[in-house]
Amino acid sequence: MLSVRPSSPPPCLAGPPPPLPRPCPARRLLPCVAVASATGQRGRRRGDDDYHATIRSLNSRGGHTPRKSLGQVRTRSALRKVKDRPVLGPFEVLIRLVSAPLFAQHYMLNSSVNEELVRVAGVGEGDVVLEIGPGTGSLTNVLIDAGATVVAIEKDPHMATLVQERFRSTDQLMVLQEDFTKCHIHSHLSSLLEKNHKESSLTYAKVVSNLPFNISTEVVKQLLPMGDVFSDVVLLLQDEAASRLADCSLRTPEYRPINIFVKFYSDPAYIIKVERTNFFPQPNVDAAIIRFRLKRSAEYPLVASPKSFFSMVNSAFNGKRKMLRKSLQHICPSVEIEAALITIGQPVTARPEELTLDDFVSLHNLIARV
Repeated sequence: MLSVRPSSPPPCLAGPPPPLPRPCPARRLLPCVAVASATGQRGRRRGDDDYHATIRSLNSRGGHTPRKSLGQVRTRSALRKVKDRPVLGPFEVLIRLVSAPLFAQHYMLNSSVNEELVRVAGVGEGDVVLEIGPGTGSLTNVLIDAGATVVAIEKDPHMATLVQERFRSTDQLMVLQEDFTKCHIHSHLSSLLEKNHKESSLTYAKVVSNLPFNISTEVVKQLLPMGDVFSDVVLLLQDEAASRLADCSLRTPEYRPINIFVKFYSDPAYIIKVERTNFFPQPNVDAAIIRFRLKRSAEYPLVASPKSFFSMVNSAFNGKRKMLRKSLQHICPSVEIEAALITIGQPVTARPEELTLDDFVSLHNLIARV
């Protein structure tokens, strides 16, 4: 499998980064992205490399680090713990302390990875893009540079403020300080999509995000049924999770209800592996880019009720080593399940890991009483 490697590794990948000067409280960083001109045209200029932009962003706002109380409380003890290890730069110590514990966020330092995410999603001029967890805005920068209008949802109030300040000179960004798993994304995107539809033929938004690994499955479950809003979802996930979601073989321990769910609502594709050295703090696992082409409701498999269908699938996998005639007998008698299995070309002793999406759809339509 190919791996994305930086052509010119940023300093943190080759060794400890040199200390950066403390920003002056009275001085603000210059915008790193597109700036609206007096004529209304959007000018573009590439910002700092992702390594230095990330470090400066995390240590901006008058020299205070995000979640500074956590950093202040733990800095001395952390320095004692690492005294026998290779010396870290002062900003690196602080960033490790404040970025990892609360939201499991790992910041991307390699701009080529962000550019690959944007390329895979096919982001172009006038697109509306949802970014979940923009962090310091390194991916946001590339999205805006490609001509997109970005709706960024950030749970951390410090990081939400930081991104707003970093891109304060552009009208291509809307920052929402919310928890994505609890927000009403339709209402936030409807006005932008309506405006886009009037100005062009674009009627769907896209999702491009570097997700915290610990919420990736939850976010995928929320996004994939939204084919009425999004055309493509391109995510940077943990490599193992991306592999399982994109292609999981029958009769393996990794074959689970989430695989049925993903293929019901989308066409997934594993794109490329991204090595862990491209992140900061460096995680313990590699990542990968995965693309989901979302299906429209007319393309979904024909079931009387998706809710009833997934309830049956979950019940089937709850007793994974059990035969379906036993694990589904709360739906109908075993003899009817056996007859249905024979009808769809499966043995009466079939287990859930032996059935494809189409098999489950056919089985549901034969035994479910909706």
